[in-house]
Amino acid sequence: MFYVPTDDVAAGVLEPAPHTTWCEFKGRASYYTAVAGGSRVENAAWTYQDPKPGFESLIGHVAFYPGRVDACFVDGEQVRPQPGDFYGGWITSKVVGPFKGDPGTTGW
Repeated sequence: MFYVPTDDVAAGVLEPAPHTTWCEFKGRASYYTAVAGGSRVENAAWTYQDPKPGFESLIGHVAFYPGRVDACFVDGEQVRPQPGDFYGGWITSKVVGPFKGDPGTTGW
């Protein structure tokens, strides 16, 4: 997962969305719709505006689901999204699985 400073995202690209989720570790996540190039992608990114203790460094940062946008890159390598539609993990050739998200992996 990569969190980038919200200030590094082009102005007007992120619109607050009504969707929220709860992470047992980080707290309540608020979502954004991404708007660019004439496209709108609902819940493409999320942020923790008031995270639980220990995760304060996430304030002012946003994470994107790589499978919901055209492409995400790390050091020039295009990432593949973590399997499924729940997790937003970024998988590169340097990340070793197994990866949660495929059918049958919710129990571990």
